Amino acid sequence: MRTTVTLDPDVTAQLKKVARERGISFKQALNQAVRAGLGTGRARRRPFRQHTQPMGLRAGVSVDKALQLAAALEDDEAIRELELRK
Repeated sequence: MRTTVTLDPDVTAQLKKVARERGISFKQALNQAVRAGLGTGRARRRPFRQHTQPMGLRAGVSVDKALQLAAALEDDEAIRELELRK
């Protein structure tokens, strides 16, 4: 298929450099770049899976309320520091 595409000067320079380095035509370099950008020929990746660990949540503290959780943790730390001073 023939089509007209206006390339930015930096893209043209990069494609010419790649064509020169690989010993291929400008057209081949352009087609390879487009294929790489479209993902044609890439190996299919396995789906990402996140492995989680139980964090031992405290009863009565909702993780949906981040400020409440932060306050509870700060209170525990303040109590621990006061007990160390005794």
